[in-house]
Amino acid sequence: MNKVENNKAWFLVIPVFLLVAFSAVIPLMTVVNYSVQDIFDQNTAYFVGAEWYREVLNDPRLHDSLLRQFIFSGSVLLIEIPLGIAVALMMPTRGWTASASLILLAIPLLIPWNVIGTIWQVFGRADIGLFGWALNGLGIDYNYASNPMDAWFTVLLMDVWHWTSLVALLCYSGLRAIPEAYYQAARIDRASNWAIFRYIQLPKLKSVLVIGILLRFMDSFMIYTEPFVLTGGGPGNSTTFLSQTLTQMAIGQFDLGPAAAFSLIYFLIVLLVSWLFFTTITHLDKAK
Repeated sequence: MNKVENNKAWFLVIPVFLLVAFSAVIPLMTVVNYSVQDIFDQNTAYFVGAEWYREVLNDPRLHDSLLRQFIFSGSVLLIEIPLGIAVALMMPTRGWTASASLILLAIPLLIPWNVIGTIWQVFGRADIGLFGWALNGLGIDYNYASNPMDAWFTVLLMDVWHWTSLVALLCYSGLRAIPEAYYQAARIDRASNWAIFRYIQLPKLKSVLVIGILLRFMDSFMIYTEPFVLTGGGPGNSTTFLSQTLTQMAIGQFDLGPAAAFSLIYFLIVLLVSWLFFTTITHLDKAK
């Protein structure tokens, strides 16, 4: 008996394709179009080819912002991934305390990005903010508004406070998915806590850690709202990241052609580094 194929289910996918085309593909093609034209007004534009790409790639602002961005994203990953794993390991697994811990961890993730910047803007002030007042009380001359290192430290600490919960919740879900039989075998072999973590928990967390690393890298590499609200990119350019440089070029200077080329280069950098992260981690896993 021949089986009759029914392709009507594909009609259910059409709305998804239309939504993706409307929200992603069409805007992307518009940006590509702007990146190869010199636009004077709504009706006047001249094709310039790769001129804007050459100009952007030789722009010192891109080089400085890119270096600043990689340092920030690298610092975020080096702090938040181990800290998130440690928090997940210390969380209770049963009872009301487990539910309370999950709720408390989720609170920072529910706060809008602009509100996070405002909270830390007040929290870090030396006159009315608890954090700034406490540091100055300890004899530390802290002022994120005038000291570049203080501003950098505050933006990093703000991001750690905001997003470590995401890594901890991912790791917690990964730990809860480990079968109890593994722990029973480890207790029979009298394995230490470090051995359990090294040979049972950490290998089982690899899949969620890949997700956590990719999410945190992409989000930290595109950070905009929090440092903009907190420091406005200052003092000087100490907390001006790629997204803020792009915004200044597109909105502040209204250079649509260079800004479009900048945004495509930005997109390709995020895509390339994310692919390298994913490929490296998966290949290391297969090698073992």
